Amino acid sequence: MLNIKINKSILLAFGVTIFLWASAFPVIKLALQDFKAENLSALRLIIGSLLLCIIGIIKKVPLPLLKDIPFILLLGFCGFTVYHTSLSIGEYYVSAGIASLLVTTTPIFSALLAIFFLREKFSKLAWMGSIIAFLGVALISLGSEGNITVVVIGVILILFASLGESIYFVFQKRYLDKYGFIPFTIYTIVSGAIFMLLFLPGSYNEVQTASTTSLLAVLYLGIFPTVIPYFALAFTIQKIGVSDATISLYLTPLVSILLSYLLLGEIPTLIVIGGGIITLIGVSIVVISVDNH
Repeated sequence: MLNIKINKSILLAFGVTIFLWASAFPVIKLALQDFKAENLSALRLIIGSLLLCIIGIIKKVPLPLLKDIPFILLLGFCGFTVYHTSLSIGEYYVSAGIASLLVTTTPIFSALLAIFFLREKFSKLAWMGSIIAFLGVALISLGSEGNITVVVIGVILILFASLGESIYFVFQKRYLDKYGFIPFTIYTIVSGAIFMLLFLPGSYNEVQTASTTSLLAVLYLGIFPTVIPYFALAFTIQKIGVSDATISLYLTPLVSILLSYLLLGEIPTLIVIGGGIITLIGVSIVVISVDNH
């Protein structure tokens, strides 16, 4: 009976993580109707940070050591400020479904960073997977509707978002071991929000004129995809390990494309779908080869 309960709880955590992260892509598109990308990102991170600070106070999460704060700020900047802002700007130029597919390249950037900075080895299979994945990205770009130059700008911005997230993932291990998953996540999201305070005046002005739909979208983004999946993912990792937990990476774009169709009426072209499949295959090869190394 206990095992059944644990299995159900793991499945629930999986479902919550996948659905909430997948929903962020089309909901960002909705909010962009009334908010500039940088102002949307600022509101999202500030709302999430306020909620996390309340949780931190209730759970009596200690403050990080003074000597660690500069690096925590840097990781928060890369993993949240850069990621959310670049992703939101990128969604000006490409569809929500395409954005969700492009973000799956994060493990490849993470692996490449680990090679250059942590001196980890990259097998021939991993290089092959990387080439396949980026061929898929090229196909997604070519198959996207609209001006090719505009689409490429959007693709580059979202790949830059993935790079920022990769820096966050690659260099966080030391601090995860030291502080734990939840405290470290609180520190870095709050850090990312600090850099976005610059855009708070503009965000406030847009709140005054935004539609109810856009306001609800911002509130949803700040509370749900920004905060809750991290707790669900922490639970899943604790129960089944990092490798198995990251299966959510491959399911998220599929759910996001479906939600983008339901919420926005977006229908990806067959070329984009083919490019997405190729990208996921390439990323899978890289992840498997790195895990087996």
